[in-house]
Amino acid sequence: MGNDHFPEVTVYESMRDKGVSRREFLTFCSIMAATLALPASFAPRIAEALEKKKKPTVVWLEFQDCAGNSESFLRASSPTVKDIVLDVLNVEYHETIMAAAGHQAEKSLNDVVKNLKDQYIAVVEGSIPLKDGGVYCCVGGKTAADIVKEVCGNAMATLAVGTCAAYGGIPAARPNPTGAVGVADAVPGITVVNLPGCPVNVENITATVVHFLTFGSLPSLDKHGRPLFAYGKRIHDNCERRAHFDAGQFVRQWGDEGHRKGWCLYEMGCKGPETFKNCPRIKYNEGTSWPVGAGHGCIGCAEPAFWDKMTPFYRRLPHPPGFGVEKTADKVGAGLAAVTGAAIVAHGIGRIVSGGKKESE
Repeated sequence: MGNDHFPEVTVYESMRDKGVSRREFLTFCSIMAATLALPASFAPRIAEALEKKKKPTVVWLEFQDCAGNSESFLRASSPTVKDIVLDVLNVEYHETIMAAAGHQAEKSLNDVVKNLKDQYIAVVEGSIPLKDGGVYCCVGGKTAADIVKEVCGNAMATLAVGTCAAYGGIPAARPNPTGAVGVADAVPGITVVNLPGCPVNVENITATVVHFLTFGSLPSLDKHGRPLFAYGKRIHDNCERRAHFDAGQFVRQWGDEGHRKGWCLYEMGCKGPETFKNCPRIKYNEGTSWPVGAGHGCIGCAEPAFWDKMTPFYRRLPHPPGFGVEKTADKVGAGLAAVTGAAIVAHGIGRIVSGGKKESE
């Protein structure tokens, strides 16, 4: 530490020096409290922490990916990309957005790994191929497997952003020709926070870092390594179309009257009842909308092996047990595994209609 290349600047000092007003800073802290599912009363505590804590140094690695998470990162609005890149995080390496290239770029990465061991955060986007010695993804003459072991193995924590980095994603779908895996499987034993989604909600990345700066620890995780603040409740339980589900009002065909009226997409294959993520609350495109709000069912992209388990995307789910906001991912997941096969064979489930009664198809 003390190196001029890694200046001791707090988050608040950086924001202030770049013209962010005190009011805007406090608004940012309130947004982070809301994203972390904390009461508004925690905003002053977040503000106090960001006034004292130095900007964390981050290196962002990309492997088998479509760059969708980087695109989400660059299109963030709450906070803006300026807030993230210049004010909250000290991003030393990111192939997509950094000015340096070639040996100069690799030197930036190596300097962090060498000089800030156990003091930086590694962000990984994309899966890591292990088959045939990892030859299916190489950067700077090194395999992704070797890079992630070195960089993530020396980081104080790793954020696996997007479903590919978290669980292998689409590259790991059957038959998985490259032997793609997520970060935790590529480097067992390191500290990893999974932030799946296709793409991830960038607010969840920032909130995870802010949680660490505020409380001195990473957020509580579920059994899949996901922060409970973002993945603790099913999409179904926070969905804006939930009332239509309870009323038995379903879209039966794309473009029908129910679709035009915004009715529930459950019978069109929506995977919201099996998927845990805060999309309905955080949304995308400057908080404007999200897939279900735009008229398309959830495809379950935040779940492990979603491409294999959730397809066909337009096939209706069996009746998930235990509807209710009190259920957790662990409880519901166990129940779903037991009933899925039987429900499909039996062709369909009872449809919830008014008065709490059911009628068979």
